[in-house]
Amino acid sequence: MTRHTSPKEMKRAPDAIGTVAGYMPGFGNDFETEALPGALPQGQNSPQKCAYGLYAEQLSGTAFTAPRGQNERTWCYRIRPSVKHTGRFRKIELPFWKTAPNVRDDIISLGQYRWDPIPHTKAAMTWLTGMRTMTTAGDVNTQAGMASHIYLVTRSMKDEYFFSADSELLVVPQEGRLRFCTELGVIDLEPKEIGILPRGLVYRVELVEGPARGFVCENYGQKFDLPSRGPIGANCMANPRDFKCPVAAFEDRETRSRVVIKWCGQFHETWIGHSPLDVVAWHGNYCPYKYDLRTYSPVGAILFDHPDPSIFTVLTAPSGQPGTANIDFVLFRERWMVAEHSFRPPWYHKNIMSELMGNIYGVYDAKPKGFVPGGMSLHNMMLPHGPDRNAFEGASNSRLKPEKLDETMSFMFETRFPQHLTEFAAKQAPLQDNYIDCWSDIDKKFDGEPGVK
Repeated sequence: MTRHTSPKEMKRAPDAIGTVAGYMPGFGNDFETEALPGALPQGQNSPQKCAYGLYAEQLSGTAFTAPRGQNERTWCYRIRPSVKHTGRFRKIELPFWKTAPNVRDDIISLGQYRWDPIPHTKAAMTWLTGMRTMTTAGDVNTQAGMASHIYLVTRSMKDEYFFSADSELLVVPQEGRLRFCTELGVIDLEPKEIGILPRGLVYRVELVEGPARGFVCENYGQKFDLPSRGPIGANCMANPRDFKCPVAAFEDRETRSRVVIKWCGQFHETWIGHSPLDVVAWHGNYCPYKYDLRTYSPVGAILFDHPDPSIFTVLTAPSGQPGTANIDFVLFRERWMVAEHSFRPPWYHKNIMSELMGNIYGVYDAKPKGFVPGGMSLHNMMLPHGPDRNAFEGASNSRLKPEKLDETMSFMFETRFPQHLTEFAAKQAPLQDNYIDCWSDIDKKFDGEPGVK
């Protein structure tokens, strides 16, 4: 599974990190990969001298003493140690990227909200300047909670790099294609895929096909993991083999470079004289990865009733309270509906979790109008929501037969914390002011007489 690239190839193409993309399958595996033969030490992590004059360095994603099943770290063998990849810091502003706590007295977050897609712009926007925060939840200083964002990218980052000390990022493309050139290898992302960028990982984002737009879940808490399947058993839902981790690739470029760091909700820049993407070999289990949502195998009711939406969980970030996630990433994709004498769409409900949904493509069955690709909705904790009148009447009166929901893919960022709107979401994003009215024409059907009407 290891892919080798010769020094000659690297010299011939200074930006060769973008040309050696390859992947290793598996979720949570202990990987090893080298971009130059013999760069990876065998039998030990920190030899007295490393091959090629490399430096050994460990990147830890958990506390050193975390239980073995949760412990994550990667050993990197790099051209320069990371202490050479930062200098003196200068605070900068990225005014549209917000971090929890971000509670505004002049904004009402209590409500059911829906937005049209954030429109594209002709302005030059990178991964950093094109990020627009919609909601925040919890507190980054206690490493609990999340934020949801929309990204708009119209140009690549050039000699510019980023890492977040606050969070891991779950990226959900909706339009366009991006390339994430990271310390540990290259990940290409397109719609119908997701990517995970771990906390502390340095990367540059290039625009492959644009303009690009998508969604981001910023996770302040414990890392995303696969949910326990319980009585479902060993198969279906998201299978570990379908997650792809990049092989090693590196840059050896002497050029003035800007590194931006997110730390406790603040942004800082530092300047160095080279590319920080200089890891020639690595081994470990703390790494970025991608996943093709088309490989998700839904499990559902095959006789009657509609299960809880948690049955569609792709990834979950635990909170420490069993069964109550810091974040669940839930996918509603193409699937068969076969339940007998049952109301098949999501039912009316309110719950302790706050639900932010996004539409990647197609029509969502509970909201056949208004929830368009690229759009988002928010149903905050303990606020009722469910099908609009047309969806209810159609599902209540249709002739029940096996039916395939086709050409549809939506998702949900669900958290135990209330999600607070940012100023951008409340005052600048294309909010559908009439969304609350989608339930206004629901009829009273009660007549006091027994029997099903």
